[in-house]
Amino acid sequence: MGLHTGNNTTITFKPAPVNTGIVFKRVDIPDSPDVKADIDHVIDISRGTTIGIGDVKIHTVEHVLAAISGLEIDNIICEVDGNEPPVGDGSALPFVEVLLKAGIVEQEALRDYLIIDKTITYSDPERGIDIVVFPSDEFRITFMVDYQNPALGTQYTSMYSLHEEFATEFAAARTFCFLHEVEELWKAGLIQGGNVDNALVIIDREMDDEELSDLRNLFQIDQTVSLSKNGILNGKELRYYNEPVRHKALDLIGDLALLGVPIKAHVMAARSGHAANAELVKMIRKEYEKKLIRKKFQSGDAKGVFLDTEAIMKILPHRYPFLLVDRIMDLVPGEHVIGEKSVTINEPFFPGHFPGRPIMPGVLIIEAMAQTGGILLLNAQTDPSEKLVLFTGIDNVRFRRAVVPGDTLRFEVEMGAMRRSMAKMYGRAYVGDQLAAEAELMAAIVDRDKK
Repeated sequence: MGLHTGNNTTITFKPAPVNTGIVFKRVDIPDSPDVKADIDHVIDISRGTTIGIGDVKIHTVEHVLAAISGLEIDNIICEVDGNEPPVGDGSALPFVEVLLKAGIVEQEALRDYLIIDKTITYSDPERGIDIVVFPSDEFRITFMVDYQNPALGTQYTSMYSLHEEFATEFAAARTFCFLHEVEELWKAGLIQGGNVDNALVIIDREMDDEELSDLRNLFQIDQTVSLSKNGILNGKELRYYNEPVRHKALDLIGDLALLGVPIKAHVMAARSGHAANAELVKMIRKEYEKKLIRKKFQSGDAKGVFLDTEAIMKILPHRYPFLLVDRIMDLVPGEHVIGEKSVTINEPFFPGHFPGRPIMPGVLIIEAMAQTGGILLLNAQTDPSEKLVLFTGIDNVRFRRAVVPGDTLRFEVEMGAMRRSMAKMYGRAYVGDQLAAEAELMAAIVDRDKK
């Protein structure tokens, strides 16, 4: 039974070729598309992680993902004949057991890792959530929760080795909620398959016999429901002294699987949940995409520079004397790019603009800004050598300062909107901290050989 939907379902794990990743398939739907378990397919994070494409959805995948990621499985097909995997006992252990029983095979390919080489921070002060990702030679987790409840209080856990600790120390940690949340969740259409056998219910208020009877009817529980002295409904014994925080770490492992690549980092989290985990994954994913771009175009170690001139020439078709970007300092795919142009007295336009008082033509400042934006658009293309960026409009152009020999122009271009092959961007050009020019740029990506 699914935890939130209450639907009966079966999940079947099948082998997959190299570079498949973790893929879910709804076999109860004819010709259903595969749904890759990555952050791009996350469509809901209310009390769980739901992935989908269009009308095809799979709810509450985090425990399955935790089992797969915790066992360091890279390629797998997860066939489900319903819209939510079975909850089992509320932990990842049932999935771990069947996967280990089936056996894990090493494939003929090197495992790709995302090596975190700088600190990444996510914070939500209103909810008291903090997550910090540090560089580390191995994947590690440190997790802390502090609930104002005697049954939980402040709890802390650390995992130093996924390979050695996950299956025995974390996989069996069960999902939990507070007693006051139960009725709210039920009325919200959640935990339709929840009961005292697949979740820990933490007692955080007193209930009389009538309320306990209502709770029994709500969950259609046959056995007696009681408030126990250990703070857990019906006196359920904890599998670990700090089982709730270990389950939070398990959820984090499952949500981090949405990166689509294992990481080498130490993740320290305080009071984090699925929503915060998803935001963290988006942040880390951008770092991964940046590394892929740099690996694709940058040959050699260009220290202090994201892409050097040779890399830029692999993306842009422009050449001397019309290549007006010297280096890319930073690039976040789909968001922004920062480029630089060193303006020297040897620029071919200075002899005529103007004799005796060289000033860079404003139209070329905008052209250099546009080329920087073109790198933001073309880097995502499979083969940028087959594409061109044609600018279809330029609005609200303003020039704020003259650009002269010796200046270094810094272009900051942000993506405004992207629909299919059409884009709108906002660009600014600076010399030091002084704004030199700004403009709104519209562009289309077209095939280079298009007539």
